[in-house]
Amino acid sequence: MKLTEIDALRAYARMMNTLDASHIEPLLDEDFRYSSQWMIGEIPSKQEFLDYMKPMLDSIRQSGSRVYAEIAVVQAWGHSECVVTAEGEKGNLIATVFAHVKDEKITRIDMCHVPSPAETMRTGEYPS
Repeated sequence: MKLTEIDALRAYARMMNTLDASHIEPLLDEDFRYSSQWMIGEIPSKQEFLDYMKPMLDSIRQSGSRVYAEIAVVQAWGHSECVVTAEGEKGNLIATVFAHVKDEKITRIDMCHVPSPAETMRTGEYPS
């Protein structure tokens, strides 16, 4: 089965909704890159992303806070599908996330505040 952008987005959303990086880890390219409009620079490899993400997921789990990651639709940055994330409650939208796929692997994830998650068409799908 060919890995599609929506598959990649669902894997990311599943990771966030379950606070478990194992949902996305096998899909990441070794040269995977992660960027966030809240960070200077980007994370330049699969291992560095996992070293960044796993402690963050553990911290969220230990805090008792809730994260929601929902599949959504928006025309932006050459994409039509995305994930919107929320914290605490489903309406407290935080970010819009895009994924790039090449050769059956996720090569890049971009977390953005532009476009705003409020500008997306939310689907109600929260992969878990």
